[in-house]
Amino acid sequence: MASEITYAEVKFKNAPPAAAVEVPPETKKHEDHPQKYPPWLPWLISLLLLLVCIALALALLVVVPLFHSADQPTALQQNFVEWECITTVPQGKERVLRCCPKGWIRFQEKCYYLSDDEMSWDETVRNCTGMGSHLVVINSEAEQVFLTKELQKFPQGINFYIGLTAEAVGKWQWVDQTLLNEKAAFWRRGEPSNVPVEKCVAIHTSPEIHNWNDSRCESHHRICEVAAPSF
Repeated sequence: MASEITYAEVKFKNAPPAAAVEVPPETKKHEDHPQKYPPWLPWLISLLLLLVCIALALALLVVVPLFHSADQPTALQQNFVEWECITTVPQGKERVLRCCPKGWIRFQEKCYYLSDDEMSWDETVRNCTGMGSHLVVINSEAEQVFLTKELQKFPQGINFYIGLTAEAVGKWQWVDQTLLNEKAAFWRRGEPSNVPVEKCVAIHTSPEIHNWNDSRCESHHRICEVAAPSF
């Protein structure tokens, strides 16, 4: 056993020395002369990456929701299949296709539905809302004149609800929660009566522009209104 140990030691001591590892000339050259970059280059790269991240964030927060909302049909679009459209070019803007459901009438950028049946006030509100619209809110004399002319196509003596009611006597408010502007009110002579039982407002089929009347919230025709969607 001692001789085996001696042999092993002799064999180890007589082993040739390990060969030196030669480094390729190109590697030596690279190590001897490392490439240098401007000290401001990492800062520039970081700034560019930051700007790219900001741009992507803005795209996700602004652009994507806009496209998503454009793809979602409104309640009005879900309720109607047939449309009648006109092309308009607002001043300084691109061409726009404005549409109203078939059977509705258009004035400026709004669509109106004048019913040929009667409903109570509550049913009228639900009916307009169910179509994706609301009872008409009259904001100008031009709109009042337009509706008055359209009502002449119906028999005399018919009343049409508009979206004006009184939560309290004499406190008139539109269905969009805006208060009545008395300068843009078109009451008949002697109206409104301002009595507790007459809280709803209807338009008479009268050629006179001042044709509003407060009345009981019973069965009348209705005028629904909605902004004309663009396609």
